[in-house]
Amino acid sequence: MRTVSAVLFDLDGVLVESREATERVWLDWARANGIGDDELRSAMHGVRSVEVVRALRPELDSVAESEAIERRQAEDVAGLRAIPGAAEALRALREERVAVVTSATRDLAAARLGAVGIELPAVVVYAGDVSRGKPDPEGYLTAARRLGVDPAEALVVEDSPPGIEAGRAAGAATVAVTSTHAAAELAAADVVISSLEALPAVLAREFDAAAVLPANDGH
Repeated sequence: MRTVSAVLFDLDGVLVESREATERVWLDWARANGIGDDELRSAMHGVRSVEVVRALRPELDSVAESEAIERRQAEDVAGLRAIPGAAEALRALREERVAVVTSATRDLAAARLGAVGIELPAVVVYAGDVSRGKPDPEGYLTAARRLGVDPAEALVVEDSPPGIEAGRAAGAATVAVTSTHAAAELAAADVVISSLEALPAVLAREFDAAAVLPANDGH
């Protein structure tokens, strides 16, 4: 049975349902730049803003554009809500064994988690902390290092194919949540669940998770 000594969560789509707010800002930007809705949606989920701009409008200043987009998103928290089971899953884990790895900036991540009443863990890897975003494993490798665990003993919880690819490339076990993508699109994950409410039970059943689950959870 595979050992799990830390749980590394994505943010958007895993802890926070933010698609409505995200798309409001991005669609405004896309329409101002002559980009179709479908073209935008195919490029925007699970990767950093700077990489979306770079892919869709390489002639623009991707850093400046992405910073403006992130500022607007941090200001627009209407309609945000916690993913069902997110707060409960975090409470079920040892807090010193949890990290968040996000494609968002520090301000945007804080705004979104604050809006839904979820406290930032001690270890968070933001977009600006890495030189390469997902599907590159740098973010998850950084989180494991900060927690002092072997990446092979980490469990990555993701909702997008690039995120699952990043977790696998880091050498971590992966759990996919079908909050934004169909199960078939997330089949590369070790385990696919429909809700974070199932995560503590999956950890107890599928992994040696004594390091992350309190003793009264059967470990």
